[in-house]
Amino acid sequence: MRRMMSIFGWVLLLFFCCPLPGRTATIFLDELDTRYMLQDWGTPQVNKSVLGGAFRVAGVDYARGIGTHSISRLLIDLEGKATSFSGWVGADDLNDFSGDMEFELIADEVLVWTSGVIRKGVPARPFAIDLRGVRKLALLVKEGGDGIMYDHADWLDARFETTGRIIPEQSVPVKIDVAKYILTPLPPAQPRINGPKVLGVRPGNPVLFAIPATGERPVRFSAEHLPEGLTLDPASGVIRGIIREAGAYNVAIRVENSKGSDVRILRIEAGDRICLTPPMGWNSWNCWGLKVDEQKVNDAADLMGRKLIQHGWSYINIDDGWEAAQRSVGGMLNGNAKFPDFRRLCGSIHDKGLKFGIYSSPGPRTCGGHLGSYGYEVKDAATWADWGVDYLKYDYCYYSQIAPVPTEELIKRPYTLMRQALDSVKRDIVYCVGFGAPNVWNWGREAGGNQWRTTRDITDEWNVVTAIGFFQDVCASAVSPGHYNDPDMLVVGRLGQGWGDKVHDSRLTADEQYTHVSLWCLQSAPLLIGCDMSEIDDFTMNLLTNDEVIAVDQDPLAMPARKLVKPEGQVWYKYLEDGSIAIGLFNVDPYFILWDKSRGESIQREKTSMTLVFSDLGLKGKYRVRDLWRQQDLGTFDGSYSTSVPYHGVQLIRLMPEK
Repeated sequence: MRRMMSIFGWVLLLFFCCPLPGRTATIFLDELDTRYMLQDWGTPQVNKSVLGGAFRVAGVDYARGIGTHSISRLLIDLEGKATSFSGWVGADDLNDFSGDMEFELIADEVLVWTSGVIRKGVPARPFAIDLRGVRKLALLVKEGGDGIMYDHADWLDARFETTGRIIPEQSVPVKIDVAKYILTPLPPAQPRINGPKVLGVRPGNPVLFAIPATGERPVRFSAEHLPEGLTLDPASGVIRGIIREAGAYNVAIRVENSKGSDVRILRIEAGDRICLTPPMGWNSWNCWGLKVDEQKVNDAADLMGRKLIQHGWSYINIDDGWEAAQRSVGGMLNGNAKFPDFRRLCGSIHDKGLKFGIYSSPGPRTCGGHLGSYGYEVKDAATWADWGVDYLKYDYCYYSQIAPVPTEELIKRPYTLMRQALDSVKRDIVYCVGFGAPNVWNWGREAGGNQWRTTRDITDEWNVVTAIGFFQDVCASAVSPGHYNDPDMLVVGRLGQGWGDKVHDSRLTADEQYTHVSLWCLQSAPLLIGCDMSEIDDFTMNLLTNDEVIAVDQDPLAMPARKLVKPEGQVWYKYLEDGSIAIGLFNVDPYFILWDKSRGESIQREKTSMTLVFSDLGLKGKYRVRDLWRQQDLGTFDGSYSTSVPYHGVQLIRLMPEK
């Protein structure tokens, strides 16, 4: 009997989703398979909002639909037999913030309806479109232009009238592994100085800077015009000490070995600014999550000290999970059993020429449920300075218990308070205004941030990387030396346990990883890897050690990147200190939906022709073009440059005016 009832249920489902020939039927959107709806955070929910609550828009309840998140998209095959699609759309009331979003319907690549920009509190808007003759329909929810990516979006009472089937499709082909390939040649045996050309410090605070230099070991470092109070270790290239007098110091750095030598000017600015180039380092979360311990941190520091420090990587940062269960009688928050002695750990990391970062929250609890810094800001800043901390990531978690109705001013207040606490200690601590604060780029600098998280957490999924990375133009103007938009960590290498999965190779293809790193560098983003440092393969190491690509990120001007959208993809570019322009040509679909690319495996290595017209960037004349990943000159071009770019890939180039 139970089996017969099960069969009867399937028959009913087929009856309603697959009408009899010639019979018009109503099929609701929430009856379709939601696995094919891609969104940049969470999973779509049937008959409830993306957070799991009942639908409510502007105080009105709705019974059925799909709760999703901007940005999201669903591609549907109508078989040319649907006649109409109708319903309502709205921003769900179960949303802390009022972000702008926009719903769109695209029929056979033609925009046929848009909701316009809507936000929380706006009544749901109706739609009704004619689908006669339409083969495929795309349902999109877009970020509405304010850059807030916390929008909970509802498709409400949405229904199709059809005489055929309604079939959700994968909006991107099944991902076929592309063999990892290495573009960048190994550094030469001759010495070469890499990394930042400027260092910001505060007079009276300890200075720690390892000169990044490649070349056959051993090498010897020397410096002329080093400020009084600083010393240079000639074997390691580590500069230490304290500058007492404010001022700008041009230091001639020299490195030499048996194969030759290299010289560079390092400008040390002793004043009121630090972090004059984006931080580069490692964070524990994306691999180890709350399971991080001292041994894992030491392993990461060992690898960075041996292989990455020569290219400018310098921070070893612990994320959540280090905190003891209770504060001491005096209010100090020590490490738990996994971190018995932070002063020792900091000292060990500093001995390698590296810097150490820690994590907390302005709320009473952190995102992982551990003790936060609320009410103990001054005590915690003093404790961290005593340990030797160089970096603080400060996530907006559980502060809603303090400010249940958040406003920009209320959110900014605890961040400003912590910055004041950090400024009161005799240590330069880079400050990341962390996850969870909307429109943070409008006030992060005023709150004292050196960088600020512009998005929710990243994962190693292409739709998430694109949703985050290719929309950073909204906040690009906030970037300047010492102040950076942070689109979260680089999802390369082996990742996973921080997200609840087993450790695995990044799910991004090789082409997608080149795109990921290139885009972050063009945006002057902090470069923080989150992988298992004990298992970095040659491909990942090559991604992280191309000094010409890193130089784009570390350029002292930190100019805001600009975006051009073209039919065949996107172009991102920024001007560099030496007068050249760094440009990325990205093969990405404007809607991230591949209408005509259902050929499966063949698309995985298909290339698209892209042409950069110099006048589109306001440039005239001839320019020398250099491929930065391959470190090869491509020639001189007049007026334009054309190339082929792989699917989801990039060509990162630098244009230098021809004299």
